[in-house]
Amino acid sequence: MSGGVPPDDGEEELFGDDEYEVAFGEKLAETLDLNRWSTGLDLDRVMARFRREIASAVTKEDRLRGLVRSELFPRLPGRSRTFPEAGVYHVTPEELNLVHERLLFQGRVDAVASSSVSHDSIPIGISQIGVAVVGYGGTSGAFSQRLYRKEVAQRSGDGLKEAMDYIDMRQNRFKDRHDSQSRLARRGIRAYGERAALLNKSSAEWRMGMNNPCSHELLTGSGYMSLLEKSIDVLNKIINEHKKFVFVSNTLQDRGFLTMGLALDAGEFVLLETLENDGKHVVDGWQYGDRSKALARDFVRKSCPQVVKGLFRVSDHSLPRMFYAHRELVHEAVRVAMADSVLRQERGFPMLLDVADMSCRAAFGEDGFQGLIQDAYAHAGANFQYFSERGPRR
Repeated sequence: MSGGVPPDDGEEELFGDDEYEVAFGEKLAETLDLNRWSTGLDLDRVMARFRREIASAVTKEDRLRGLVRSELFPRLPGRSRTFPEAGVYHVTPEELNLVHERLLFQGRVDAVASSSVSHDSIPIGISQIGVAVVGYGGTSGAFSQRLYRKEVAQRSGDGLKEAMDYIDMRQNRFKDRHDSQSRLARRGIRAYGERAALLNKSSAEWRMGMNNPCSHELLTGSGYMSLLEKSIDVLNKIINEHKKFVFVSNTLQDRGFLTMGLALDAGEFVLLETLENDGKHVVDGWQYGDRSKALARDFVRKSCPQVVKGLFRVSDHSLPRMFYAHRELVHEAVRVAMADSVLRQERGFPMLLDVADMSCRAAFGEDGFQGLIQDAYAHAGANFQYFSERGPRR
């Protein structure tokens, strides 16, 4: 029987209701009571609740900002013997203007961005990865790679068995470890392509990229030894040979650090730590083979201490941004990122990275990709029966 029957003594009860009440301020049963739901939009009540909740959150955040500035920031210098440079620094508008005149607008900075689009149907899956390298002097290059998912069933001369093999393979594809690994590989190839293009396809003095240069996909090789070897080779050259790089995050990950960033005033940046601990955490948590684990550990030990993680803020009206740069050149690197970000103070993010992203999407975006796919289906006489009318619910 279902409903209303208490669990047996040996059966574990579900959990999470208490955590829900703490997070949302009401019991889950109250949320699920449809009689408590608004009828239609009920705009007046919705707006009143929005204003009340947002005002409360902003007040709490202002108090937290004051605590971070008064209590936490003064303790950063000297907090770590391995990174005594930690602390808050200030950049003047004059310094940023010099970066505009001598580096950015002279074409001495290149930025890289990538895009990824996919088509997945019953007979085939195709993924396209595009990378663009752009400076204020123009585009240095645009590159793309396409991956084709191919299903192969065992041919045994038994038509029924072959058909059932295909059906079983497709039914269980998204549960299969190898398919998950393939999706991870696509992310790894995209991350590798960005860094390889910055290293090998740009001649600019300074190179700019998005997010953590030593990303999880690259430090693990996404499960592929060849990708791990190639990634570590490229990262070693960027970090230990070129050195003049800065990567800026465009996501809200590391929200704890970003909370610290909201305590920064416009024109300030804070140096937090090196990537050594982050790298160790990734390597310790991943299952490698002996040779690949030794390779990853050696890279983390030698190169990750040379990369600094920090935060900058160019405007009181924009979010702080996480950045990564070489330890020896971090003060020059963050000024490059801040000078480019101050051009759009409301966004507070390097304009050159946005330009690279738009250039990449224009060259390798969804519309052009889907047009090519539809043309190929039409030539195959398949028309539109393999196109999903709607995507999955989100």
